Amino acid sequence: MSPPPRTALIALDGIADGGFAETEAVLAGDAESLILHRQGSEVRAWLNICPHAGRRLDWAPGQFLKSKDGLLVCAAHGASFELMQGECVAGPCRGESLRAVAVEVRDGQVWLASP
Repeated sequence: MSPPPRTALIALDGIADGGFAETEAVLAGDAESLILHRQGSEVRAWLNICPHAGRRLDWAPGQFLKSKDGLLVCAAHGASFELMQGECVAGPCRGESLRAVAVEVRDGQVWLASP
C-alpha cells in the first residue's frame, strides 16, 4: 500500500520571518485551523485552539497577537504561549500547551508531515 499523499499547506514565503499564518488542514478526517509560526527556515504548527476555553487564538481570521516579549497571545482571554513548545506561560491556562501538529519545510513549501 502506498503512503497517503502529503498536503502542502502554504509557501514558506507566505509567512513573514518571526510571524504567524493561519491555514486549514484535514487531520483525522476533520478540517482544522492551524497556526503556523516561522523562525528562519523552520516552521512550527499548532491547532488554532486555546486550551483555556477552546476558542480560536486569532482576533480576526489569520491575525494573531504577539507580545513585546515574543509570545503568542490568545485574543479572547490573554493566555500567552512560548513559541518553541507552545506552552502557556501566563494567563488562565498556565502550564497547559497548544496541541502541536507535525509539519516540514521542503522545496519552499510547508507540508503537513506524515503521521
